[in-house]
Amino acid sequence: MSLSGKKALVTGGGSGVGAVIARALADAGAEVIICGRRREALETVAESHKAISAMTCDITDEAQVTALFAAAGPLDIVVANAGASESAPFAATTLESFNAMIAVNLTGTFLTLREGAKAMAGRKGRLIAIASTAGLKGYAYVAPYAAAKHGVVGLVRSAALEYARKGITVNAICPGFLDTEMTERSIARIVETTGRCAEEARAALEATNPMKRLVPPEDVAEAVLWLASDRAAMVTGQAISISGGEV
Repeated sequence: MSLSGKKALVTGGGSGVGAVIARALADAGAEVIICGRRREALETVAESHKAISAMTCDITDEAQVTALFAAAGPLDIVVANAGASESAPFAATTLESFNAMIAVNLTGTFLTLREGAKAMAGRKGRLIAIASTAGLKGYAYVAPYAAAKHGVVGLVRSAALEYARKGITVNAICPGFLDTEMTERSIARIVETTGRCAEEARAALEATNPMKRLVPPEDVAEAVLWLASDRAAMVTGQAISISGGEV
């Protein structure tokens, strides 16, 4: 599956599934720009492949996102991957925490896809949001995160209708719990708040997946490659679950 001659931008590309997606796109022949807030992590990923370059950007800051896309120039593929997760009982969730989850997971995705659409004007393009199974169902203790990811799915479905006749597809990928650093942080929070050991906490997350394992980030990257290719030209407005049958 060749993406030779294509130019892609991946937010949150300095670690986790974002880094895996960036390398997969580069291996397929695309020129890839990754962005995030941590310069050192971004540079480490960029140094791993000659087709990857890095730029710092806080996706919750409109001016920074606008400047990022202005510097990137015309694009063929944009992957809105950057996100974060916090957990707390619903009644103990602060407005500050709620607003933070909306800002990074929903507003940041909106800004990324909006500027991405502008960067694809007059050409065929692929806008891809990395959402979550939390955008398709509820999970206890992460209501703000689930609300934000549900918003991402709605955003994608609406934008897809606007761009359906303009050569730009808009889709969401909804993984279950991924085998990445973010899930490791979730495990650490479970250990801290429940007293369970790390193995028990990990098993509890694996139990949400009918295959009884965490989702490999490479599976998400494969879905991105497919959506970015000509083989998925008729696929738009979809929320594709990669969850071992969870949804």
